[in-house]
Amino acid sequence: MTEAAAQSGPGRVVRAVGSTRLSGLRPPPAVRESLPLALLLLHVAATRAPREFPVAAALTVALALPLVWRRRAPRAVFGAVAGAAFVQWLAGVQLPADVCLLVALHAVAAHAGRRDALLAGAVVEGGALLACLRWATEGAFLAPFVALSAAVVAAAALGANARTTRAYLAALEERATHLERQQDQQARLAVAEERTRIAREVHDIVTHNLSVMVALTDAAVHAQHRSPERATAAMVQASETGRQALTDMRRSLGILRTDEPDAQRHPLPGLAQLEALAERMRAAGLATRVELRGGHAHVPATAQLTVYRLVQEALTNTFKHSPAGTRAEVRVRCSAATVTVDVTDSGPGTASRPDPGTGTASGGRTGAGAAAPGHGIPGMRERCAAYGGTLRAGPLPGGGWGVHTRLLLDGDGAVPA
Repeated sequence: MTEAAAQSGPGRVVRAVGSTRLSGLRPPPAVRESLPLALLLLHVAATRAPREFPVAAALTVALALPLVWRRRAPRAVFGAVAGAAFVQWLAGVQLPADVCLLVALHAVAAHAGRRDALLAGAVVEGGALLACLRWATEGAFLAPFVALSAAVVAAAALGANARTTRAYLAALEERATHLERQQDQQARLAVAEERTRIAREVHDIVTHNLSVMVALTDAAVHAQHRSPERATAAMVQASETGRQALTDMRRSLGILRTDEPDAQRHPLPGLAQLEALAERMRAAGLATRVELRGGHAHVPATAQLTVYRLVQEALTNTFKHSPAGTRAEVRVRCSAATVTVDVTDSGPGTASRPDPGTGTASGGRTGAGAAAPGHGIPGMRERCAAYGGTLRAGPLPGGGWGVHTRLLLDGDGAVPA
């Protein structure tokens, strides 16, 4: 018993043991193929007179021996057997080896095409007619002819059924192989999507919180001599921001571990946490106002997380690429089927702003640093696309910068952000 059979369930174990025992009892292929011929020759030797034995034995060998190759060359084997049977008919010798014609017909029907099977069946039926005309007793033609015709039809039908079954099993095997390959591809796609989601999540958490912590630390350094209280408050706020970043990271990565309880203790951020986000931005120096309209109890948690990350990324871009004194405004409107998000600010409309197509930027606040080519806005577009929305980011006509999107809540294409 193999290890694979032992791991595949009791039913397969029983079948494996049974097949092993049967294979041990089966004779070798050469013995199985030569056994019918040997039995036919023994019958001829037992029933024929010595002077008739050479011809009968030769015809028996000519009828039975080609059947060894019936699976590899069914048409040629059938032709050889039919030719031997015709010679036997001309010689006027009746032999039990005539059953080989039915075996050859079965092989043609099982391993060749339908047209070949019909042609072979017609040949065997013609042979049955000739045999009955020559050897049937007087007045008893119909009964043997009907019996032989039934045997011909049965052999052809059994062969065709074997061919159909083999084709059906081959189709099932091909389909199983295709499904297995498709499942492997889907698994690889799922892994790639999960890696993209984790990278996007980590990017949003790290970029936002580090930007805020850098700004708070710079503010504490500048205020440590003139206003120690403000410096202390800034450092405390930086510490709180760092703890929040660690919590967010632990929560996002803890989803990958079943033994991580922290992801269950801390729910994903959503619309209710937008005010706390605005408070952190205000503490970092970006005046931020949040306006939330409509009830959001019906909004799924994943959609709320998407909105939160969009607002977080938009405010982080404003904070990094706008001068001091910039004001930001967040407006979120919830309806039964959509969530509309608008994030605007009073900063410059073009200078030091990320390119909406590539996410690159050139310049920014002191301390925040100029951003190299990044994934902020492309990541925002991916989050919006998961809910059937599109993102518009660019300068506003009256000055400033704006980010707008609308998420669809009633679509079937929504996926976790």
